[in-house]
Amino acid sequence: MSQCKPWWKEPWPWLLISGPALAMIGCAVTIWVAMQHADRLIVDGVVRQGLLVRQAAAPAAVAASAATQDSRDAVDPRSVARP
Repeated sequence: MSQCKPWWKEPWPWLLISGPALAMIGCAVTIWVAMQHADRLIVDGVVRQGLLVRQAAAPAAVAASAATQDSRDAVDPRSVARP
């Protein structure tokens, strides 16, 4: 009759343990990187739209820009497709 090896000398437990162990190490590294490289704050006077950060315009300039944008967005009734 053959002797069974202890579990730590078999390859299968180590293979099964390696997946969750690597995930825990990856999680710890991700947390460490996030803590070391915190996001920078956006200062007053800028607007963030997605990844684009640009200087905010004065309120009067914003209103004038919106008025011109509305006039450009107006639809010509003759150009509307009809079914």
